[in-house]
Amino acid sequence: MLFLKCLSFLFDPGLIMASSHAVLMRLVASAYSVAQKAGMIVRRVLAEGDLGIVEKTCATDLQTKADRLAQMSICSSLARKFPKLTIIGEEDLPSEDVDQELIEDGQWEEILKQPCPSQYSAIKEEDLVVWVDPLDGTKEYTEGLLDNVTVLIGIAYEGKAIAGVINQPYYNYQNNEKQKLREQRAEAKAGPDAVLGRTIWGVLGLGAFGFQLKEAPAGKHIVTTTRSHSNKLVTDCIAAMNPDAVLPVGGAGNKIIHLIEGKASAYVFASPGCKKWDTCAPEVILHAVGGKLTDIHGNAFCYNKEVKHMNSAGVLATLRNYDYYASRVPESVKNALVP
Repeated sequence: MLFLKCLSFLFDPGLIMASSHAVLMRLVASAYSVAQKAGMIVRRVLAEGDLGIVEKTCATDLQTKADRLAQMSICSSLARKFPKLTIIGEEDLPSEDVDQELIEDGQWEEILKQPCPSQYSAIKEEDLVVWVDPLDGTKEYTEGLLDNVTVLIGIAYEGKAIAGVINQPYYNYQNNEKQKLREQRAEAKAGPDAVLGRTIWGVLGLGAFGFQLKEAPAGKHIVTTTRSHSNKLVTDCIAAMNPDAVLPVGGAGNKIIHLIEGKASAYVFASPGCKKWDTCAPEVILHAVGGKLTDIHGNAFCYNKEVKHMNSAGVLATLRNYDYYASRVPESVKNALVP
């Protein structure tokens, strides 16, 4: 985990320009470009073939060269433009000079054309907290399940997630799980006439963009959940939902995309393990289109800089029909998970 308080960051004053745009919209516009840069880094590391894998806490909790470089890129790029931000990243990295080629100075102009919701127009830079997962779905990345991978940049104000960016580096990648990882590395490409990768963004009160909203089939209970961190609590909770189908996939960002694109109707993870950098950006995208994300008890997550990083009471999220799923969480599961 990296905690970066950027009050005294050495920066080029020329990078911070007087602007008529609200701080929040400038930050989101920059985060969009920064996330795209991080996605390019993720693809480049895989293409070069040396993932530099290290275990953090266990065999399913991995870190790669792509995690490290992408986080350095994201945090350093945002800190240079917004030196008063608090930035909290997943990876615990030593302080060191960042190669200039990792820095992204751009911003997505289309975002700056959008109005800032009035409740956020006067927010100051120092009041914002940015939560960064540079590579969500690292285990799947190492296994060649590339469509599970996302880059997550969430923005919080007064403890509430209010803006977020999700980059999918391998969107349009035609994955075949039966191929060997070496073959997948060599063939990580898009289909005919398709652009590899996409970036989704959203701001509460404005909306979410970069995807086509679609609801899961009416009357069907399709649950997406973890593919690598399951246990009895998780399976008991899912069984109580009486699901028509269960989709184990990697990455919190990927699971929320399953909800907003109609592939699943609920994301159920009745276990500790997910952290604030996993849920901040995805929560915004889901809430911006009328969905809901909470812990298993129905409590909203808090994203201020002092909060504990672990979502110790799990995650429950839906695009629609939240009450159905919340009402079916067993008391035994709730009693086992302390917020």
